[in-house]
Amino acid sequence: MEDLMADEPIVVAEALRKRFGATQALDGLDLAVPAGTVCGVLGPNGAGKTTAVRILATLADADSGRARVAGHDVAAEPDRVRARIGLAGQYAAVDEKLTGRGNLRMFGRLYHLSRRDARARADELLERFGLTDAADRQVAGYSGGMRRRLDLIASLILRPQVLFLDEPTTGLDPRSRGEIWDAVRGLVADGTTVLLTTQYLDEADRLADDIAVVDHGRVIATGTPDELKSSIGDRLDVVLEDPESAPGAAAVLHRLSGAYPELEGDRLSAALTRGTVRLADAVRELDRAGVAVGDVALRRPTLDEVFLRLTGRPAEAAAGEADPGGGSGHESGSEREAAGARRKETVR
Repeated sequence: MEDLMADEPIVVAEALRKRFGATQALDGLDLAVPAGTVCGVLGPNGAGKTTAVRILATLADADSGRARVAGHDVAAEPDRVRARIGLAGQYAAVDEKLTGRGNLRMFGRLYHLSRRDARARADELLERFGLTDAADRQVAGYSGGMRRRLDLIASLILRPQVLFLDEPTTGLDPRSRGEIWDAVRGLVADGTTVLLTTQYLDEADRLADDIAVVDHGRVIATGTPDELKSSIGDRLDVVLEDPESAPGAAAVLHRLSGAYPELEGDRLSAALTRGTVRLADAVRELDRAGVAVGDVALRRPTLDEVFLRLTGRPAEAAAGEADPGGGSGHESGSEREAAGARRKETVR
């Protein structure tokens, strides 16, 4: 019998529930991931993302519900599931005292490869992911991005059908994040299915074929990035030459759009709740009201705005909360400062 039944998603979760003491980490979570795709799982820390990954990867048991990975029941056939998956958590799980090559050979032996096959697989992966030059250096001297890449490579020893990545780029600089993104794209091109949890909405936007938004232990929205953005409509943005003219400009935007705009610095932004607004009409009405503008534009909403609409919290605030399933927020002082500087005010 084939590992995966025809037309069945390669990852399926049905009504998963999990409680930690008084905290309901999962409360009937449903998820379906088609083979050969990237599924981005978004949500505040504490929403249940890491708990769901741990259950799907056989590291924790659900209190109730069912899950199948690569055609096998997670609870009834954990060994079969483990033989078909890879997992890279939030922190690199590599031995700093060993070299990069030594780490991969060690993981190969732990996966019961012969000594010869473990060496060959380590060499193959090091070359493929651009770590050959650093392969014989001690991992303690690797940069954060190199360690994360090595950790990702270690999860690929057995050529997994499904790879679980739990916030794989947390704390990395933009260049290192880009290297991880390139690695993920390469894996999917080769047929691996990736389930990616992340706090970085741009990461999900760039990598994910489909997104599941999780809050309070449930999936509250699913769709492609474009579908989720379309679900809350386009926006009309106006850059004011004089911020003091915001009340008059807000009245015009409210009349055109039906929504009360938000003011952020010198920029007003209104959701288009009444369908399409022509830019020419917006410019003409603002001019009639005596509002001097630097720019007027129609744009698609960002995933940050989708996240805010769905969860009631901005992504910056959500990133600082604790996850009972094992996740943790990582928000630096500068990030909190930047988030504060970007606060918006609704103008009525």
